[in-house]
Amino acid sequence: MIHYSIVPLEDIYQGMDSFAPNYMEITVQGVTMQVEPVGGFQARIVRLHSCNPQDYLNTRYAPGTMITYSPDLSVT
Repeated sequence: MIHYSIVPLEDIYQGMDSFAPNYMEITVQGVTMQVEPVGGFQARIVRLHSCNPQDYLNTRYAPGTMITYSPDLSVT
């Protein structure tokens, strides 16, 4: 990757070393996905772990989508 900018690289990549996300895997209607909890029982989809191409076309499972899950890790 080539990055052209007048901003110093130290400012662009500041905090990159300390980024430590808390990911977990859950299954929603048979689709296993990696999510990042954001608070309460809400999570943001990071990526899918599926062999079915139709799962990737489903907008409900798009990365960045917020979902609600119950404490037993099943989504409601």
